[in-house]
Amino acid sequence: MSDATKRLPGRVVTEATAAIAALVAEGTLKPGDRLLAQRLADRLGISRFPIGQAMRILAERGLLTADPGRGFSVATDGPCHAASFRAERGGGDLASAYFRIAEDRLSGALPEHISEQAMRDRYGLGRGQLAQLLNRMAGEGWAERRPGYGWRFSAVLTTPAALEQSYRLRLAIEPASLLEPGYRLDGNLLRQCREVELRMLDGEIETASADTLYERGVRFHEAIVGASGNPFFLDTLKRVNRIRRLLVYRSLADRSRYRQQAAEHLELLATLERGAQAEAAALLRAHLQGVMEKLSAVRPLLEAKSHPEG
Repeated sequence: MSDATKRLPGRVVTEATAAIAALVAEGTLKPGDRLLAQRLADRLGISRFPIGQAMRILAERGLLTADPGRGFSVATDGPCHAASFRAERGGGDLASAYFRIAEDRLSGALPEHISEQAMRDRYGLGRGQLAQLLNRMAGEGWAERRPGYGWRFSAVLTTPAALEQSYRLRLAIEPASLLEPGYRLDGNLLRQCREVELRMLDGEIETASADTLYERGVRFHEAIVGASGNPFFLDTLKRVNRIRRLLVYRSLADRSRYRQQAAEHLELLATLERGAQAEAAALLRAHLQGVMEKLSAVRPLLEAKSHPEG
């Protein structure tokens, strides 16, 4: 009998519901994506039956849409519902474990190779919880399953100098993407980006989780670059965003600079809406340079701290 079937049915459904909601909230599952029960079961280490129950619960909460004859897909406003759903269900506990693991990895306290049992013992996690976290880390590019046994933590940006190098790469590609022939930012996407920035200025900068703040920036810049129609620009930016994630989380302890960044994002959107691509490219370059300059102010937060193993 598997570990999943030994657990109380209600607990398994709760784990499955939380895990799927997390995948939606983090953008792994995007609006319009169709959910396959077997694929989710394999990914989360949970049987198909509780996955089906979990999807029905999430459809009732607005995260998913039931498609007659086709199962379930992520609702258009699923990510917004997912964020509130996770808060209600205590998603902060799993987020806390994620950041503990991330901090231990950055500080060198977590070894490069480790078994799942050691991870569960170290962080007090259930099998389903750990599977959810490891799948997230694998999607972000800093953990991968070892053939036959355990997990390996991949190389990530672990120094302020490396983070600054990532910004120099972004300076090279992001403004250039706005000058691509046929650049077009969809009007609906532009409005969605604007609404997010306005909510940030209306108070979410102070109240949003580190996850939300980071994803807001990632989605904004990937939307801007993606409108170039050139997949090479977007693929490069996505890879950079995955590997710089952990160091950026440390910098979120100081949120004072995000109000200016949100205002600059809004100015950039207004310029793109006018079709002034060259002007927008110059604004984007200045925006990224400004962020780079401000990294020096938070450099102490980015410096890796030494912790004893244990």
